Amino acid sequence: MSTEAVPPPAQGAPAPAAATGSSHPLTWVLAIVALAALVSSAMLWQRLSNIQEQLARQSADAGSQATEARTLAREAQDVSRDTSARMSVMESRVAEVALQRSQLEELTQSLSRSRDETLIADVEASIRLAQQQAQLTGSLQPLTMALQNAHQRIERAAQPRLAPVLSAMEQDQEKLQRSSVTDTAGLLGRLDDLAAQIDELPLANAVAQASDMRAPRHSAGKDAADTAAANAPAWQAALHRVWEGVRDQALGLVRVSRIDRPDAVLLAPDQAYFLRQNLKLQLANARLSVLARRMDTARSELAAAQRGFSRYFNAESRRTQAALAALQQLQGSLRQTEIPPLAATFSALATAAAGR
Repeated sequence: MSTEAVPPPAQGAPAPAAATGSSHPLTWVLAIVALAALVSSAMLWQRLSNIQEQLARQSADAGSQATEARTLAREAQDVSRDTSARMSVMESRVAEVALQRSQLEELTQSLSRSRDETLIADVEASIRLAQQQAQLTGSLQPLTMALQNAHQRIERAAQPRLAPVLSAMEQDQEKLQRSSVTDTAGLLGRLDDLAAQIDELPLANAVAQASDMRAPRHSAGKDAADTAAANAPAWQAALHRVWEGVRDQALGLVRVSRIDRPDAVLLAPDQAYFLRQNLKLQLANARLSVLARRMDTARSELAAAQRGFSRYFNAESRRTQAALAALQQLQGSLRQTEIPPLAATFSALATAAAGR
């Protein structure tokens, strides 16, 4: 607090009496003010001391907290280093596992690819072998069986990339079912049977038996005569049999026939042997031509054999007629056989082998 200054009395002048009397209250006021200022200063000092102590405590706490923070930071750095080290180790291990996994996948794919390639190569080889067998034998059965077996093997493999191969095989199987080929085995068997019958065929210059000469002329009334002889008495039946025997012997002595080919009638017995062997050779050549898939040559050989049968053998004999009919059937059965190509199957196999 500020107080107004009282001017000092002049020297030599007497102090007024009123001033002496009023100085006591002012002194008290000044004392009270000084005391109040002193108390206030003491209170401010005490508060300042408290604030200083509080600041000191807070500073100490802040220092301890900073120390703890540094310690925690140091520990966190250590943990971070450990974590980073562990992370690096884990990353290296993860990289190793990923590498091993990729290698394992590559190995699995390689094994699967090699297995598929082996399957494709095996299937293609079996189909080509069956195709060669079909061309040699003239039968589609080996090729059909090979396609069926290959279809089953590919189905068991259950590989999606081999699905086009299955569809191509189905198309070729339908194509084989629509195609027709010559029954080579049946042709060869019939040719062998015909060659075996050549030695039993009668020649045109062979002397016919009486029963053979009689049979064509009396075949119509033979049943009626036998019925009448069976109903007649015993002596009449015996007489009928004697008459039949005498007539057969008489008819066997002389034979009258028309000669259209004199060279066939004048054929010597030794020439007949060579004639039969020549016909056998012609049938054997036809058999070899059928095996070689040369149907035109086989047809020409059979035509030459048919001319020989018609020229030198007895055309009225049932065996000769049966042989000529068999020759005609064989010539009609011969046709040029073409094995249908399996282009779709081989193309699909090549695409699958290329990995596309």
